[in-house]
Amino acid sequence: MKAFKLTENVKGYQFGNPVDTGIIQLEKEFGEYVLPFEVKKKDGHSFIAFPLTDADRVFGLGPNLGGINKRGRQYESYCTDDPIHHEDKTTLYGAHNFFILEDDDVATGFFIDFPSRIRYDVGFTDLDSFSIDIFGEDFGLYIIEGESMKEIVVNFHEIIGKPYMPPKWGLGFFQSRWGYETENDIMKVYRTFREKDIPLDGIYLDLDYMENFKDFSVSDDRFPNFREFAETLKEDGVRLIPIIDAGVKIEEGYDVYDEGIEGGHFVLDETGKPYVAAVWPGKVHFPDFLQEKTRKWFGDKYKFLTDLGIEGVWNDMNEPAIFYDKISLQEGIDAAIAAKGENLGVLPFFALRDKFQNIGNKNEYYQRFYHEIEGRKFTNEEVHNLYGYNMTVSASEGLKKHLGKRHVLISRASSIGMHRYSGIWTGDNSSWWSHLELNVKMLPSLNMSGFYYVGADTGGFGGNASGELLTRWMQLSIFTPLLRNHSAIGCAFQEPYSFGDKVTGYNRELIKARYMILPYLYSEMLKTHEDGGMMFIPLSFEFFGNEALIAEDQILFGEELMLAPVVRSNAKGRHVYLPEEMALIDFSREKVMMKIMKDGVQYLPYELDDLKFFLRRNRIMPYVMPSASVKDLDMTEIHIIGFVDTEASYTLYDDDGESYDYEEGGINRTKFSVRVLEDGDLDVRVESGHPVIRRVFFTIISGNEEILMKEVEV
Repeated sequence: MKAFKLTENVKGYQFGNPVDTGIIQLEKEFGEYVLPFEVKKKDGHSFIAFPLTDADRVFGLGPNLGGINKRGRQYESYCTDDPIHHEDKTTLYGAHNFFILEDDDVATGFFIDFPSRIRYDVGFTDLDSFSIDIFGEDFGLYIIEGESMKEIVVNFHEIIGKPYMPPKWGLGFFQSRWGYETENDIMKVYRTFREKDIPLDGIYLDLDYMENFKDFSVSDDRFPNFREFAETLKEDGVRLIPIIDAGVKIEEGYDVYDEGIEGGHFVLDETGKPYVAAVWPGKVHFPDFLQEKTRKWFGDKYKFLTDLGIEGVWNDMNEPAIFYDKISLQEGIDAAIAAKGENLGVLPFFALRDKFQNIGNKNEYYQRFYHEIEGRKFTNEEVHNLYGYNMTVSASEGLKKHLGKRHVLISRASSIGMHRYSGIWTGDNSSWWSHLELNVKMLPSLNMSGFYYVGADTGGFGGNASGELLTRWMQLSIFTPLLRNHSAIGCAFQEPYSFGDKVTGYNRELIKARYMILPYLYSEMLKTHEDGGMMFIPLSFEFFGNEALIAEDQILFGEELMLAPVVRSNAKGRHVYLPEEMALIDFSREKVMMKIMKDGVQYLPYELDDLKFFLRRNRIMPYVMPSASVKDLDMTEIHIIGFVDTEASYTLYDDDGESYDYEEGGINRTKFSVRVLEDGDLDVRVESGHPVIRRVFFTIISGNEEILMKEVEV
C-alpha cells in the first residue's frame, strides 16, 4: 500500500496496481500516512468493515434505491440496465462510490476509486456493521475530512474537478416519448404546446428518428426534411435532442460499422474478433471507448448530427445494456429443441424458461469481451463502470469540437468523473408514486457525486401516469435543472396537455413558474460550478435532531429554499417539519403569496393547482416573468421575494448562456441587498453587473408579518 496526500483535507491509499480511471484531478504527494482501519483480502476480493452505532448514518452512493440515509439496505455499484426497479433491487444505472459516515460527533467522507463491482451492506445483514466488498485488489481509497458534511462534499469536489455546465436553454422544459415516430408527430407536439401556451425549449427524439436503429442515421421516410425541420423549430427556441446508443449495427456498407472494423474500434472477444451482442438493431458491436483513438473517432461521428442543426444529445444503453449474445441465444435455442416433445416437470420448465426470460444483461456477457488499457488486457467486468463514462467523454469532446459552444448532453449510465462531461437522468423509472418519492431522495446523493444537471423522467417512463401523478411530479421537477417529461411506447401519453383542460391548466402554470425561477436555478448552477458543494441538501446536513433525519421527503435547495413536495396519491396536503421559522411561498405568475410558519411539525394544505415552497429567514430569491422559451426570457425586470427581519442579500450569477467564457471568469454578478429599518421601511440596494437589468421590484415579508415593497431603477 502507498499513502499520499491530495490536499490538507484529503488523504489517499493506493492498493496494488489500479487502473487510472481519470477521476482524480490533483497530483499525489506521497508520504507516511496511517490508514485508520484494516483492509482485508481474500480470494481476489478486498473487504472493509465499519462498526455502526445506533447514531451512525450513511449518506451518498449516488442514484440508488432507499432513503437519503442509506442504512438498512444492500447496494451494488455496477452500472446496470434495470427499468423495473422494485424495492429489492441492489443495482441501478450509476456507480458512485462516494459516501459519508456520520455520527453525532464526527463525519468522514470516503471515496473508492475502483471501476468494477463493489457491494455495500449498510447494516442490512448485521445491524451493527457496514461492510464493503470490493471485487478486486487494485484500487484507490480516499478519506475526506471537513468541519461539516457540506464541507466534506466541497473538499471531495475539489479533487474530482468541476462539473459539466449546460447552456442556459438546457434548463427549459423538454418533452419526450419513445413513440414520436414521424416528423409530423413531433410537429403536432410542438404546435400543441404553442397553441396551449405551454413553454417549451426542446423535444427529445428516441429511436424512432433513426434508420433501422442505426447510430448517426436519419430515416428519410419518417423524417424527410430533418435539417430544415430542426432549424425551423430552433428559430422559435425549440431544439431537437436525438438519442445515440452504444451498440453499432453489424451491416456492411453502413459507414459507422465499416469504419469501426477498419480502425479496430470495437471490443474483442477471447478469440480476438469483435464481440457480437444484440440490442435494438439486432446484432451489434460495441465501440471500445476505453481507447483514446476510439473516443476521438466516435466523437467525430457526432458531426453528422451537428451538421443537421443539433445542439444536444442523450446517450442511452451505455452500461452497456445487452439483450442477448450469440452464445446465450444458442444455448436457449438448443435447450428448447431438446425439450421439444418432452413432458417437462416444473424444475426443467423453469430452467428452460430462464434461458429466455433472464437472457438480458447476464453477468457472463461482461466477462466475454475485452478492453486493452496501457498494454493491459481487462474483461469488461473488470472495468465495467468506465464504459458509459468514456462514451460520454467521447460525445462531449466531439460535440464541443464541432459546435464550438455549450451543448446539452445527458447519459443513462454514470460514474463519478463523468460529471465533468455531462448531466444524467436517473434512468428508466416507472409511473409509480414510490418513484416520485425516490426522485426526491436521489437528488442530494447525485449532487454529492458532483452531478448537478440532473432530473428524472417526470411522470415516469414505464407504466401509465395519471394526471394527478404527473402534476405532483411536476411540482418537484420544476426545481430540478433537467426537466424532461419522458414516457415509453405502449404506455399512456403523458404530455402536460394529455389529461383534460383542468390538468393542462395546472401543468401550464407549473411550467411557467419554472421559467420564472429559471434565472435563480441557473445562478445556483453557476455557483456550484465555481465553488463546489450541493444544490439539493438533506435537512440533516444543516439541522440537528431526529425530525431532520426522518423528514427525507423534504430537502433544502441552495441556501434559500426548502422543498416539501406531495408524494402520496389523493392527498390534499401533507405534514411538514420546519426546523426553523420559515416563510411559506405560494408561487404563481398572477400573485406570489407569503406567510410565516413557526418551527415544528405543521400541516400544509397543498392542492394540485398550487406551487408551494419555503423561504428561510433572512433569505431572498430572484425571479422573472415567464416566457415561451429561454431565448425569450426578459431579464430587464427582476422581482425579489424574501423573508427578512434584519438584513439579507443574494448575488445573481449569469452569463451569455452558451459560450465557455464562464470557465475564464466570464460571469456577471448582481448583488441584491435588503435591510429592514427600525421604522419598518426597506433599505434596498442593487449592485448590478448585468448588462440588461433595468428595474428591480422587492416584496419582503418581515418578522412581524408585514408585507413591504419597494421598486428600484438600475
